[in-house]
Amino acid sequence: MARLTDKVAIITGAGVGIGRATARLFTKEGAKVVIAEMNTETGEAVAEEIRGGVSNHTSNTESNAIFIHTDVTDSASVEQTVQQTVDHFGRLDILHNCAGGSIPEDAPISEVDWDVWDHTMSLDLKGTMLCCRFAIPAMIKSGGGTIVNMSSVVALQGTSLHVYSTAKGGIISFTKSLASSYAKDGIRANAICPGIVLTDRVKGRFGDKLDDLESGAGKVLSTFQMEKYPFGVGQPEDIAHVALFLAADESRMVNGSYISADGGMSAY
Repeated sequence: MARLTDKVAIITGAGVGIGRATARLFTKEGAKVVIAEMNTETGEAVAEEIRGGVSNHTSNTESNAIFIHTDVTDSASVEQTVQQTVDHFGRLDILHNCAGGSIPEDAPISEVDWDVWDHTMSLDLKGTMLCCRFAIPAMIKSGGGTIVNMSSVVALQGTSLHVYSTAKGGIISFTKSLASSYAKDGIRANAICPGIVLTDRVKGRFGDKLDDLESGAGKVLSTFQMEKYPFGVGQPEDIAHVALFLAADESRMVNGSYISADGGMSAY
């Protein structure tokens, strides 16, 4: 039997990168997924791909993937996404908070613009909190569930990305609080701390500096500390497999933890 058979999952930011890879993997493992994404074009494309090229028909309760336009920074939008999920699939078992990311303008706190602080905290930390706020009651009605939050290796190290590091560190603390508060309701909460992952966003941000990357030891760019990746830089699918483990029943003894999926970077 597939590891997520009959489970219903909301995956935020699932139109691209790690979220997209996770949505594909979860459905292969038997889950029904909601592509909760801001970008309508990419969100609908992922949902249609998972359905095998079938256009979205929300009245078809047998579909294994639907797209719902979601702004994780907006309370009403998140609440609507959770309600639509329950209306369509009848339950909610898994929440994977994958929407977020750093921006190039991040900097030490004495220099950074306050707009960068507001943007990053809203997207990364507030977005995660809002999704949990509305998903948890639905999970309780379903008899329990699992929350997989996305933190980062920067939460485990001192970096010059002061705003992003703070937001992602907050996610770890928030995850632990969720785990201790909702275990009685059958809900587990854990976090993933990826290192550098070659998503489209990362490739677009660093451009041709990534062209030289190879998977073997010593074949990566020291300017991005990639010499600390002896097993090669991460791919979205690598993180998706960690999310699958945390979402599946086989990780039932894991609660309030974080997994460093960073190629060993945080060990140096």
